[in-house]
Amino acid sequence: MMLPSLPILIISVVLFFVLFFGIGFLLNMLFRSSWIMVVLFPFIAIYFVNKAKLVQYFQRPGETFGRLGENITSLGSFDVIILSGGLAGAIGAGIVIKMLRNRGYRMF
Repeated sequence: MMLPSLPILIISVVLFFVLFFGIGFLLNMLFRSSWIMVVLFPFIAIYFVNKAKLVQYFQRPGETFGRLGENITSLGSFDVIILSGGLAGAIGAGIVIKMLRNRGYRMF
């Protein structure tokens, strides 16, 4: 298996950070919560890792969760770094929204 180059890794981490920061910031504003994206992130990461449909987790749980476990253990270091960038973006959105609220900014 060929590993992606360093510039691709850097761009991917930045893109995931910005994506999850932006979505997290908007969700935190709309739902008046500070950590909603951090809570949702594991489910989104599972969706990225395992391409199974949601209904398959209920129809064939043994097979689907088994495949999920195999997919998680077979993740490469670059994949883990990229997903960590997304988690950092979600955490960053929670921190920023909390700081803004503490300083008196009202969002929605």
